Amino acid sequence: MAAKVLSVNVSETKGTRKRPVESARLAPGLGVEGDAHAGDWHRQVSLLARESIDRISIPGLALAPGDFAENLTTTGIDLASLPVGSVLRVGRDAALEVTQIGKECHLGCDIRRQVGDCVMPREGIFARVLEGGRVAPGDTIEVVRRGETP
Repeated sequence: MAAKVLSVNVSETKGTRKRPVESARLAPGLGVEGDAHAGDWHRQVSLLARESIDRISIPGLALAPGDFAENLTTTGIDLASLPVGSVLRVGRDAALEVTQIGKECHLGCDIRRQVGDCVMPREGIFARVLEGGRVAPGDTIEVVRRGETP
């Protein structure tokens, strides 16, 4: 199975769940246009695999794309195994460089308060936009260069 984007997600406020959108533009030096985390920094785009979300099982709670505040929910790719410096092609035009694996989760996060756990600190990755382009659910994701493993 080819790796692909399951959902593209944005939010207007940091620390909240993101909502799925039909598509979004990834812009170099910015990230996801219209997202609260957009800006000229190393964590422009966040990615989380659906497989990681599925490992958190909470009876009576259905977890959806964007619930962990990820911009791109993916499937078919082991994101957490990609070393920093890896380059991903997303869709036809966009290219992302992995800049960080995981992050420190802040206690005010919506999902952590509700579920008691957050998978982003362990298995989410962050990237900066090298080449811009529109991204939508169904787009393929390809590793075009693996970074150096320290």
